[in-house]
Amino acid sequence: MSDLLNIEKRGHTAIITFNNPPAHTWTPESLRYLQQLVNELNEDKDNYALILTSDSEKFFSAGADLKQFNHDDKGKSFESSAVFGEAFETLVNYQGVSIAAITGYAMGGGLEVALCCDVRICEEQAQMALPEAAVGLLPCGLGSQQLSWLVGEQWAKRMILLGERLKAPKAEQIGLVSEVVPTGTVLDKALELAAKVESQSPTSVRFCKELIMAARDGDINSVYSKERELFVKLWDTEDQKEGVSAFLEKRKPEWKNQ
Repeated sequence: MSDLLNIEKRGHTAIITFNNPPAHTWTPESLRYLQQLVNELNEDKDNYALILTSDSEKFFSAGADLKQFNHDDKGKSFESSAVFGEAFETLVNYQGVSIAAITGYAMGGGLEVALCCDVRICEEQAQMALPEAAVGLLPCGLGSQQLSWLVGEQWAKRMILLGERLKAPKAEQIGLVSEVVPTGTVLDKALELAAKVESQSPTSVRFCKELIMAARDGDINSVYSKERELFVKLWDTEDQKEGVSAFLEKRKPEWKNQ
């Protein structure tokens, strides 16, 4: 199972590289391993950021291997959807900052895993799609919801209902990715972004991410009070004291992530 995803740690950043060539398709084993890795990173006080990437210029991930859906067993289909959903929900709830460094094709579950990250950047040759309806399926790795929230209903419908495939410039234009970089440079750019996380208090980042994601519930008024509640809760943490003290003492803070 560990062969399907490679994990490397560079300082406070973890890098998960897809390793199921040629198209880096998802399997139940790799999805469960992704879930395990994210849970372990959440317990690691020294981890602040996570990058998901591929070492292939052609494929970021082509999603699921359709052979696993070529059957008439509804029980198996439930198991397949559950493992996708559980793994990707775990990624959404990662407590640090997650960055999808997209290389080539990000299709189906390959795009869905990127949609579950906090930040998406891609190389200029990348193409993205959710083509499930063309083969009688639908996105079951949170894609119908995540895409709609991120780019709006109209473009979500064009991609899901019409099966449109987007090239990198259009993906950037509609906000599906935040930046397009030259081929072969996306990991360096992702590491540059991850390095910015290190200057932030990990506990503040965790609370801020919770508040930003709460906006998806649609009840902005209830989040106002939640914002104040979490602000006061920071006083229970060492990072709050360290951050203010370091600023006043004109030195770099030393975060404890607690």
